[in-house]
Amino acid sequence: MDHDQIEMELQRLHPETFGWALACCRRSRSDAEDVMQLTYVKVLEGSAKFDGRSSFRTWLFGVVRLTAMERQRRSAVRNRLLKRWFAHGAEAQAPGPEAAIEYSARSQQLVDGLKRLSPRQSEVLQLAFYHDMTLEEIARVLNLSIGSARTHYARGKQNLARMLQTKTQSQSQDQ
Repeated sequence: MDHDQIEMELQRLHPETFGWALACCRRSRSDAEDVMQLTYVKVLEGSAKFDGRSSFRTWLFGVVRLTAMERQRRSAVRNRLLKRWFAHGAEAQAPGPEAAIEYSARSQQLVDGLKRLSPRQSEVLQLAFYHDMTLEEIARVLNLSIGSARTHYARGKQNLARMLQTKTQSQSQDQ
């Protein structure tokens, strides 16, 4: 199928696939809209390719399902990380002004650390942390091999952790 045919099929199947996306997203309209947008990007940019082994409709429903599952997995991971983040030093009820100041200081340390990394490591970590991309997506965006993306990711995390640990130790010595 050429690009124009794919666009026409996407338009024709939109009501059905949106209904399927709603089912995959536990009837959350905003989540289903996000899943549909991600699905269309995958299809139109070619990261999800129709190979003709099934009907286009069946294949598209599979892409919607997998995209919804990826989104749910990322959301669950993000929520676990946020809970863990706020559990460290956050008060039991609501964070007070001290916690907000500490959070702001930590965020600034992270931004400063990203600036001190090599440009490639910084790009990889920013795409992973702030734009929620997988290493495969990052490799495509930065035109890298997946192995190179993994290496920059691992080294960047190590260097950033080292910088943050050094910064934290020097601050505790100053007090």
